[in-house]
Amino acid sequence: MATKKKTASTPAPVECGECHGSGIVPVTVRVGRKRRVAGQQDGVCLACLGTGQSEG
Repeated sequence: MATKKKTASTPAPVECGECHGSGIVPVTVRVGRKRRVAGQQDGVCLACLGTGQSEG
């Protein structure tokens, strides 16, 4: 008699806490010798590497 193999269910992806699932975070732009703040630009989230899903 054949036995049934158990298949491991994959957990649902969890939203990244740093970027809230968008994969993009604001990065402060600094200019000049005194490093004054000039504004912000979009950057890739380093916690999830732009995927929007955390690993654990």
